[in-house]
Amino acid sequence: MKVLFVFYVPSGGVETLNRQRRAALELEGISAHFLYYEKRRELVNDHGAPVYITNEDADIKQIFEANNFDAAIVTSDFLSFARFRRLGFTGKLILESQGFGPKEVAYSQLELAVPLVNSYANGLLHPMTEHIADIYQHFYPTTPTFGFDICFDTDSFAYMAGTAAEKPIIAWVGRLEDNKNWREFLLIAHKLLTEYRQDLQFYMFHDPSLATQSENDAFEQMLDSLQLRAHVSIFPDVPHTDMPYYFSLIGDSGGFLLSTSKVESAGYAVIEAISCSCPVLTTDSDGVRRAVIHNQTGKYYDIGNPDSALREAKELIVNTDQRTYIRENGLRHVKERFSHSSYASSFKQMLLDLGIQDTSNG
Repeated sequence: MKVLFVFYVPSGGVETLNRQRRAALELEGISAHFLYYEKRRELVNDHGAPVYITNEDADIKQIFEANNFDAAIVTSDFLSFARFRRLGFTGKLILESQGFGPKEVAYSQLELAVPLVNSYANGLLHPMTEHIADIYQHFYPTTPTFGFDICFDTDSFAYMAGTAAEKPIIAWVGRLEDNKNWREFLLIAHKLLTEYRQDLQFYMFHDPSLATQSENDAFEQMLDSLQLRAHVSIFPDVPHTDMPYYFSLIGDSGGFLLSTSKVESAGYAVIEAISCSCPVLTTDSDGVRRAVIHNQTGKYYDIGNPDSALREAKELIVNTDQRTYIRENGLRHVKERFSHSSYASSFKQMLLDLGIQDTSNG
């Protein structure tokens, strides 16, 4: 079985998912290739498989002709379906919904997709995200739909022992965009500094190339207006392979990852942090529920309520018994729920259900 995964750019959570599932699918003898339309930064992480970066019809047609893919899993870009068929793609077309952001945007986009999905798509996929499953059922009640958890290798992306920081570090990972809710992170940082401890450190990991100029400008202005420059360290374009070091450092510092997202389909940063024994304080952004159970594997605060974040953050820092339990239990949880073998088995069953033949045994 040979499949093509399609997305706009090789960065963010979808790129992480693609690299993870390439390794997972090998367990079932499924070969994965990857097509991205463009790159906005020089760094492209190693996928361990063929990666194509082009949006040219002639190039894409040549890729299709050379590979005879059994299926294409197209993440979010339903507009590509008619184009791919025109360029000679003969395999199954599966729409995977990730990265639409707010629920109302996902709803409107998947409503727009109705004629294309009905004309071209063979199946729908989601990472056990409730609001996406509901929208699928609403617009596509007769289209084969598949939902299973994303996968993650907790052995290779794992805790690294090192030197603990002197003061707690509170980290944020994301893009400077409304759905990632970076403004709320800065408001919470300001509240923690002024009402709790002045020695806290804040690390922000983001990719400036994925933000608009207006968002970058607004971010700089807010840093100044809240007088946060001396407290916030910016880490742009950190290679993915370096993140276990940072998550481990943050966890050992007595700090945590703070996720302020409004809506997440899966939330890879949260899973990555937990895998490195870095506790997580997060909004209830839907997809994150698969990883975070309140006071069991992480903590929730009420979105839009910095007082709620302050209360939960203080407990996570001060209550060392609870903190240790969350770190240990969270790691056990992600190991079990997001295993490569489970993902590979579910994915292969999806292909079989769609009528793709497994020729690996003969």
